[in-house]
Amino acid sequence: MLTTLHTSYTDTRAGDLAWCLGKDALPALATLNVEVGDGLRVRAKVELRLLGASHQVLVDAGRGDCSETVACMPGSQAPLPFGVARRVGGWDYEFAARIETLSQGSFAGRAQELLALVADHPHGLAGTFPGDPHAFTAMLVQYADGGVRWRTWHAYPQEGRLVTTRTRVNALA
Repeated sequence: MLTTLHTSYTDTRAGDLAWCLGKDALPALATLNVEVGDGLRVRAKVELRLLGASHQVLVDAGRGDCSETVACMPGSQAPLPFGVARRVGGWDYEFAARIETLSQGSFAGRAQELLALVADHPHGLAGTFPGDPHAFTAMLVQYADGGVRWRTWHAYPQEGRLVTTRTRVNALA
């Protein structure tokens, strides 16, 4: 699903993104509720949330909720880590982030490619910000290898930077 986010573009720099686990649901500009599973049954309910300042993912699979927030959060002292692995409640959680700097032409092409991938995917949510068609946040979730996995992309055209995150959560046995 592709939507235009009706708000000002608040993520001004890739370096302003922060990461947080366990945050309650924040006000969202767009949401997508998805049920993911192994083809035989639903294994988890996932809510993808586009915020005025990036993304939040809420997962419920009957083992307690798992909440991930990557956003520009005023006063946050937790910068975006390049990698995290930990146990959170009933979950085994892994997170990785990467920041790419691209030329203007490469950035525009990559932005179009990612938006096309997510816009037509039944488990994808993307939002563009007014004023620049390449300013966006996109998310894609799936069930694979016994766990819930999602990827996100945060685009900063004014810097030519693309922040990519990859998360995996598995319910502990």
